[in-house]
Amino acid sequence: MTFSKTHNTASSPALEVVVMAAGKGTRMKSRLPKVLHKLAGRPLAAHVIDTATRLGAQRIVVVTGHGAEEVEQRLSALAPQAPLRFVRQSPQLGTGHAVQQAAPLLDDAATVLVLSGDVPLIGHDALRALIQASQFRQAGAHGQLALLTIALDVPTGYGRIVRTEDQNNAGDQNAAVRAIVEEKDASPAQRAIREVYTGVMAVPAGRLKPWLARLDNNNAQGEYYLTDIVRMAVDDGVPVVAHRIDDALQVAGVNDPVQLAQLERQWQLRQAQALMAQGVRLADPARFDLRGTLTCEADVEIDVNCIFEGAVSLGAGVRIGANCVIAHARIEAGARIDPFTHIDGEKAGVIVGPDACIGPFARLRPGAQLGPGVHVGNFVEIKNSILGPGAKANHLAYLGDASVGARVNYGAGSITANYDGANKHRTVIGDDVHIGSNCVLIAPVTIGAGGTVGGGSTLSKSTASGALTVARARQVSVVNWQRPKKKNPGKE
Repeated sequence: MTFSKTHNTASSPALEVVVMAAGKGTRMKSRLPKVLHKLAGRPLAAHVIDTATRLGAQRIVVVTGHGAEEVEQRLSALAPQAPLRFVRQSPQLGTGHAVQQAAPLLDDAATVLVLSGDVPLIGHDALRALIQASQFRQAGAHGQLALLTIALDVPTGYGRIVRTEDQNNAGDQNAAVRAIVEEKDASPAQRAIREVYTGVMAVPAGRLKPWLARLDNNNAQGEYYLTDIVRMAVDDGVPVVAHRIDDALQVAGVNDPVQLAQLERQWQLRQAQALMAQGVRLADPARFDLRGTLTCEADVEIDVNCIFEGAVSLGAGVRIGANCVIAHARIEAGARIDPFTHIDGEKAGVIVGPDACIGPFARLRPGAQLGPGVHVGNFVEIKNSILGPGAKANHLAYLGDASVGARVNYGAGSITANYDGANKHRTVIGDDVHIGSNCVLIAPVTIGAGGTVGGGSTLSKSTASGALTVARARQVSVVNWQRPKKKNPGKE
């Protein structure tokens, strides 16, 4: 059925969202509340709150129960800008009872959208259509009840949509909805119905509240079913409409670790397919994980088993080797990230300049900013440091809280000793400096441009430009020296 906004009042009602997140999730077999288990790197309920926020909800009421304090703290921290309110459902007496707890916070003039905290991938387009269906005003001044439905080949476990007689399996999506029958209360004929209720509805608050007050628990489960309001709407002469979608992934819920893993792989495959449609070359879309946002320019290549977290952007021609983890980073055109590299720019970010070469087995931490043509090799760690164009740290080194000039060569085994036990200090290395192997630069210290530091040196004072600096003990050899011998050979 198509709904036109021309039948609405001059301005649509405000939107308020109720997220049901009170369940224990017994089948997850975890002490963690079910809605906090992660999909694509974020708690299930956080995905739902993100969706509600993007829809422009003026209030998002989260109904908590099991692990309420943990759920409320976690979701508040993840969505500090969202208009969240929390209410608690204790004990948990069904979906209708859950929404009853939220009812006092709902604006009578608003449209209420009911979502489930364990159904994370519901799409914006489907919800906007559902909301529009609820706000359709030709039926009366207060809108109507709109249900999100889907036809499943195996509808086991879902409430069945009962439409006007003889219309259930005829494919007529315009037939009036008469009821939702939960599976345990359904007759054999009703269980054969393929169209099911997804748990998502939109309804005017002014109509919802009186229906909630009339709910009872006279059913096989002894619970207060939210779905019973369909019968009440029909009895009151309020139209009940269904917006049917075809995409089962959007309404897939999570009840156990197997379902969570299956949903993860389906979602990841869709992300991979979307990237490949844009021209990204993935070695194997089944071995790709996106746990944030990834933007790619032309001719990006990504090998197997790579994980992307937070906001990551890849410039034109970037190549990502196998088994890399990249989070909160910008990698510019032509850069190459070799296998087993770990880049994590959380909070401060990481920037890898054009044509840089990183890895294998390199680690870039927050605040690493690498200029054009920089080389960072195996087992090199860089944190809160700037490397100028063409700088190289190819082996077994640490650069923390440092400013490194252009064309610097930083030797194997060298470190900046940036922490004195209480405070961090900065090391400055000028352009064209050569740092020998196994050096320790004790910050704060400046190595003047063009200088050379001899291998094995420990420096605690700044050096002049162009100077050779060696700070190590003189080599001593004792001819014919004998090691001490044990008094009782063979015994400890």
